[in-house]
Amino acid sequence: MKNNLALALRNESGSLDVVKNVVAACEDVKGMDIAVLDVHTVSDFADYFVVVSGRSDRQVQGLTNRVIEELCRSGARPLSVEGYEDGQWVLVDCGEVVVHIFYEPVREFYDIESLWMRASRVELSGVA
Repeated sequence: MKNNLALALRNESGSLDVVKNVVAACEDVKGMDIAVLDVHTVSDFADYFVVVSGRSDRQVQGLTNRVIEELCRSGARPLSVEGYEDGQWVLVDCGEVVVHIFYEPVREFYDIESLWMRASRVELSGVA
């Protein structure tokens, strides 16, 4: 199953569909500062990063639950989920889309958007 999902997500439109579903799920549960980075030109392992913040570790876990629920509803399943128990920085690996769900102060500390500043930002109006 893992290989089939990774292959299915490799095409651009499939990856963008996953991004749309993830963004919608994050908006549903009041995720903050949602950002989509197009990393395909600077990365070999992903097309997009979705970065979102929660106000508490419980909200981070709630965001994660909603993202996974939406992925499963749409027929995709995450390849792996890391960091859920602590609720500080959860990484949901969906193959060509990687979702970073941060507790707000942790996101500020790691400043992942600056680490990937060569990646283009995708306007959310073009995603949803």
